[in-house]
Amino acid sequence: MFFIAAMVVAMIQFFIFQDFNVFERIVSSTFEMSKFAVMDIALPLGGVMILWLGLMNIGEKAGAINFLSRIIAPFFSKLFPEIPASHPANGQLVMNFAANMLGLDNAATPIGLKAMNSLQELNPQKEVASHAQIMFLALNTSGLTIIPVTIMAQRAIMGASNPTDIFVPLLISTFFSTITAILYVGIRQKLNIWNRVVIGWILGLAIFILLLVYGFSLLDSKTAYLVSKIGGNFLLLSIVMIFIVVGAYKRINVYEAFIDGAKTGFETSIKILPYLVGMLVGIGVFRASGAMDLFVSLLQNIFSLFTADVRFVDSLPTALMKPLSGSGAKAMMVEAMKTYGADSFVGRLSCMFQGSADTTFYIIALYFGSVGIKKTRYAVTAGLVADFGGIIAAILVAYLFFG
Repeated sequence: MFFIAAMVVAMIQFFIFQDFNVFERIVSSTFEMSKFAVMDIALPLGGVMILWLGLMNIGEKAGAINFLSRIIAPFFSKLFPEIPASHPANGQLVMNFAANMLGLDNAATPIGLKAMNSLQELNPQKEVASHAQIMFLALNTSGLTIIPVTIMAQRAIMGASNPTDIFVPLLISTFFSTITAILYVGIRQKLNIWNRVVIGWILGLAIFILLLVYGFSLLDSKTAYLVSKIGGNFLLLSIVMIFIVVGAYKRINVYEAFIDGAKTGFETSIKILPYLVGMLVGIGVFRASGAMDLFVSLLQNIFSLFTADVRFVDSLPTALMKPLSGSGAKAMMVEAMKTYGADSFVGRLSCMFQGSADTTFYIIALYFGSVGIKKTRYAVTAGLVADFGGIIAAILVAYLFFG
């Protein structure tokens, strides 16, 4: 799909606009993105996965993952009816969502891959995505982030007067993105999402977010940033220590448990390489051809017919790039803050786009590739619908908070 769109745009660029370098840029992009997929993503991810899959195995043998499973089972049984209440996948899903919400991507990915592998064990059709796997990926691509540490840090670097001023708006946007994912996938799978358990958990999460927002509103920007940064990492470190301490208390050979779990880390990183290279090269070609710039220009012309205030369009490159590439979206975010100012409407909205969704195509290629899923069914659509919900919410909230 990306290649076809890129080649159509490239032909237009070459024959109509006389851009004689367009094919050179596309070819260069294929080599650059292939190298990037292996050297900058797969190999570093392999090391992180070896560490975290080893730690997760300790947690499973110690019974900590099973403990989390029992706590969350009433809620997950409604969203993931295919997963038995006592199955380790429940606890792994909780760990993955918690790491994502804290903005700890390095920990979230290997834990998520472990959860996907557990879901694959329950999948009767090994090459076809199951309902549970699609719901899991939709929730991941919705990008629910409670503490956007990296975005606030980048705003501070770019000279924002108050780096944390996007905290509340971003939290609201990403919450709506997640709700959109649950509703869309729930309706597609004909789940009973309007029951008391689901509504109760969602309301509970909303109340927790409101209390968190209120607590951060009492802090100055510097203190809020430090609390976010230190709190998230301290919580993650505490979970690791609990795994190890409980494992030692139950007289589990912690070292052997770590090694057994870590062995699968490198194998998984090798398995996902073809999927990553294929997806990232396609995305790189799409960008190099000028298709993204052409699409943004087209949107700007369309929206200008309906409203005079099209400031949000200048932030759309970040939103449109986010489902394709996290690093590309980050570059777009930084470029927007550099061009328009970190405290501008465009700069703030770009940061909200960066935090209110996740890299849909990358996540699907990574997670499904790790277990050999070839038929993704409506997983891509679910992820993009969640992204769209986050984009609409971010635009509306940005106008509400920043005018």
